[in-house]
Order: sequence, then C-alpha cells, then structure tokens
Amino acid sequence: MSASELELTYPPELPVSQRRDDIAAAIRDHQVVVLAGETGSGKTTQLPKICLELGRGRGAGRGGIIGHTQPRRIAARSVAERIADELGTELGDLVGYQVRFTDRTSKHSRVKLMTDGILLAELQRDRDLRRYDTIIIDEAHERSLNIDFLLGYLKRLLPRRPDLKLIITSATIDVDRFAAHFDAPVVEVSGRTYPVEVRYRPLVELPEADEEGEPIVRDQTEAIVDAVRELSAEGPGDVLVFLPGEREIRDTADALADTPRTEIVPLYSRLSSAEQHRVFAPHTGRRVVLATNVAETSLTVPGIRYVVDTGVARISRYSVRFTDKAGEDTLVRLMTDGILLAETQGDRFLDAYDTIIVDEAHERSLNIDFLLGYLKWLMPARSSRWAGAAGDCDANSG
Repeated sequence: MSASELELTYPPELPVSQRRDDIAAAIRDHQVVVLAGETGSGKTTQLPKICLELGRGRGAGRGGIIGHTQPRRIAARSVAERIADELGTELGDLVGYQVRFTDRTSKHSRVKLMTDGILLAELQRDRDLRRYDTIIIDEAHERSLNIDFLLGYLKRLLPRRPDLKLIITSATIDVDRFAAHFDAPVVEVSGRTYPVEVRYRPLVELPEADEEGEPIVRDQTEAIVDAVRELSAEGPGDVLVFLPGEREIRDTADALADTPRTEIVPLYSRLSSAEQHRVFAPHTGRRVVLATNVAETSLTVPGIRYVVDTGVARISRYSVRFTDKAGEDTLVRLMTDGILLAETQGDRFLDAYDTIIVDEAHERSLNIDFLLGYLKWLMPARSSRWAGAAGDCDANSG
C-alpha cells in the first residue's frame, strides 16, 4: 500500500501537526534530523506518518521499513496501537511492535515499534540494519546505556548507509549536543501547556502548639492516602500518583484498597501486557493510577486531572571505589562484561581502573563487541595514562 493509498491525517490540535511541512522538508533534505519537542507535542505518534508520506518505509524487500525505538515496552505497545488506529489498520499489519518475548509484526509491516534493546540485539545479525530505511530514536534525552550505544553505532553506520535516515527526538534538554554530534538541523515543536495549581504537603510538620518542638513525621503511604482523599473532594477526574518502585506501589495500593467508588490501577514495567493496558481501558467512577516514571515521558495516561508526586525516584548510582571486607581497596575485580558496560554510564572514562582485561573475547557477544569499540575510543581519551603497550594502563583481550 503506497503513501497515497493510506489515510494520512494529522490531528490539528497537536503542535507537531503545525510544523509538519518543516519536519518533512528537514527529513527530505538531511540524513539526520533532531526533533525537539516537549511532552504532549505529538511527535511520537505523528513522526512515522510524516515518514510514510515522504515515501519512506516501503516495506521489507522494497527498500526497508521504519524502525521506531522506545525506552520501555509499554510505550512500544501503546504507541504502535495508537498509530495503527490512526492509520485504520490492524495492529501487526502495516504497523507492528516487538518487545521481549513478543513479536507482533508481519511481512506487510512498514512501521515497527520496538524497545531500544531489541534494535541493539538486531545488530548482531544485521550489522548494517539493511532491514530499515528510517530509524527513529525516541526519548533520546533519557540517555540510557542502550541509547548511547545506539547513537554511537549509528554515527559510524551512516557513512556506509547514505540511504538511511536517522531521526532523533528529545525533550528540550541536550538538543544542541545531539545536533553537534551528528551535525544535524534541529526542528523545535512546542508542547501543550495548561494552568496548574501546586499544593505542597510536607511529610515533616512542626506544629506551633508543640512546646517541645518535636516534628510530626508522616509515612509516605499515609500522606498519599490523605492527598487522594483531599483531591476526591475537589470534583471528578482521575489521579496519577508517582512512586519510586514496585514495592511502594503495592503498599500504596493496599492502603487505598478500601477507598469507595475508586479503581486502583498499578502501572510499572514488570506487569503483564494485559495488566498494563488496564490504564487505557474505559471506566466509570474515579481511577487512581499508581505509576513509576514510566508514565512521566513514555506514554500519556488518559483522563488524568490530578497528580500526586512523592518527589522521590529510584536511580542507579555508581561508586568509583570498591572495598573488601577488611576495608582496604580491592586490587582485582571480576565481573560480567555487562556490568562493566553499565559502569560506563556513571564513569565514562573508567577512572576506577588502571587495567582492563576482556576475557574470552573470541565469543564476540554484543556486549564484548561494544566494549572493545568503547575501549578503542577511550584509550586516546586517557592517553596520559594509557600510553600504548608501555604505558601505565593496558587493555588486554585474551
């Protein structure tokens, strides 16, 4: 089915629809385009349609398909469903998605949503990504390890694939760095904003009536329950509660279980597809969605009028020093190649090490290949300490 045969319409209320011609011109005239758009601008759902209108994504065996990455599985599924619905096709036909353990694509698919990890895995068997004529890296500002390696690999691939188009979408942060790295133009799209009333409800209170000045400390779960009750008196509308992790979501769901005429819906990455899709199902009464930051940038939860933010998030940290049980510095540390890759997020120059031994390199796993490529880039960057084979730091492959 050609682009002229598809019913390509663009919702006029989305800001990205107003810049459609500018975006199309940039994609047509440049190999790499950086699209800066705030949450709610519509860039995620409308970009593949703009590419289809330009004649991209003709299909497997006819020039290639459009690959569209998302940082989370639920986002890949929900975006694929939305695009398929807007194109009037069945999910898995012209528009499909692939996440871990699930592949809803077909030989007719022209747009493929997937996690960035799926695209990384495909590099093992298709190093030039010949299956694709367009790659969209969405939510690049999250700067996960997968996204960083994908961008680095694509930078090297583009000269070998002059027919390949790369579109990087990001929030307004880091846009200039992406553009400078790829020497690409930036197209900016504004987001939709609404007036917001902010109410601060601290967990620690110091009542004036208390002569001893002892602070009153509320439990986080208790404070969330109080906030939901307060908002319930404001009027109709669903509530979105941001929590740092699965355990906190379960505790809060138990505490809110007896709330009358209220549906409690958890939302986090380990839930099954059916359980995650409950958040999009129609409902009556009030709904309280308990979510991790998956609902912050990766998808739009419908019907939300109130938000409760705990102000905390679970973030991986990296420590550059390792100590043994005696408290002295560890001299030798053994780890999987995946652990060392992960450490490059917090320590990009691997300053915690003066010697790296990459063992069993002949296995040529994706991790090993990326490690060796990364170390080749790193050695000149650490030339003061990595001065060739006679220097203070050796990178050995055995």
